[in-house]
Amino acid sequence: MRLTSSADPALWIPVTESFGWRGRRHRKAAIRMLLDQAAAGAGRESLPGSRFGTWLASQAVPIAMRRARGRVLAWTWKAEPELVVAMATVQELTPQLRTARAMMPMEYDDTEAFPTPLGVGEKLVVAIPRTPASPPFATYTWDTGTHLITLNAVCSDRERFGTLEGALDDLARSIRIADDLTAGESDVLRLPPA
Repeated sequence: MRLTSSADPALWIPVTESFGWRGRRHRKAAIRMLLDQAAAGAGRESLPGSRFGTWLASQAVPIAMRRARGRVLAWTWKAEPELVVAMATVQELTPQLRTARAMMPMEYDDTEAFPTPLGVGEKLVVAIPRTPASPPFATYTWDTGTHLITLNAVCSDRERFGTLEGALDDLARSIRIADDLTAGESDVLRLPPA
């Protein structure tokens, strides 16, 4: 199963399709932001070797994402790449993944229904995380029965996070499943949910 998206190019820069010089600035900003958030979660100002790590990761990430073949999509905010990073993933829904989801902390129970072309999913917005070092985030999930589709968005600025919720909702609504079917392979007509 692969994911596609029709994200608004006026708001989002796809990191997934960037390779080489194209999208390098946005790719580095996304990786730097994620490394800074990891350092903050560990109680440090920055991780040792983070500048070199950011550069190295910015070279390796496009190759890893190409190998993922549509199972991972990522974007940064076009106007300010360091502000928001969003990443959509699709995983096979194994018993272990179901167990891990059932054991999530209590604040993950505060979801609301979120209808999209993928079906009715769940939306969770945590504007004020438990620990001050943790960034605000939004998570959108859809259970297709066989796969779990997740969109996670992390913001670096608590004050501005609420202003981005509409754009994140639109990004979540733009995600679709792309089946690799060619004519004659299947007798099944696939229609989007009503």
